[in-house]
Amino acid sequence: MILSDSKILEELKRKTIVIEPFQKDCLGANSYDVHLAKYLALYDDEILDARKHNHVHHFEIPSDGYILVPSKLYLGVTEEYTESHAHVPFLEGKSSVGRLGIDIHATAGKGDVGFCNTWTLEISVKQPVKIYAGMPIGQLIFFVVSGEILTPYSKKKSAKYNKRTTKPMESMMWKNFSKERGA
Repeated sequence: MILSDSKILEELKRKTIVIEPFQKDCLGANSYDVHLAKYLALYDDEILDARKHNHVHHFEIPSDGYILVPSKLYLGVTEEYTESHAHVPFLEGKSSVGRLGIDIHATAGKGDVGFCNTWTLEISVKQPVKIYAGMPIGQLIFFVVSGEILTPYSKKKSAKYNKRTTKPMESMMWKNFSKERGA
């Protein structure tokens, strides 16, 4: 079951959902619009390796916009910091963004109960398109959870994205290949 606008407002008051900054006009009938922050990142290496830490360089989107090209994977981040303590948050692209040929995530649209951070976006485009900091980029949808949560994301020892950030986070897949697993 997806939370309605009135239920999202109720959960915000209860602090089971946190959205900072919160703007009521960004609240839809059953979602909340999030915006592209001013930072993007690109990987330093052309070939990425899942077993190593692939470093990125961050840069700011100029006030007159930035042109994304199809041959690159851009990491972006939402302006909004969110917490979800009792619901499963999903981030989906806005249809207006999709109609420009912009995908905001490759596989990471679902958050876990207990996720507390900004959302890193895996941005790719079908053709060159100019984007701007502060533009609406996606919408958060909150699902009701059935059953007790034994370990929320913020309490998982293996959680890799708990450090609060205002910049996009690169992949931490390399942490999955730890010495304990024989790699």
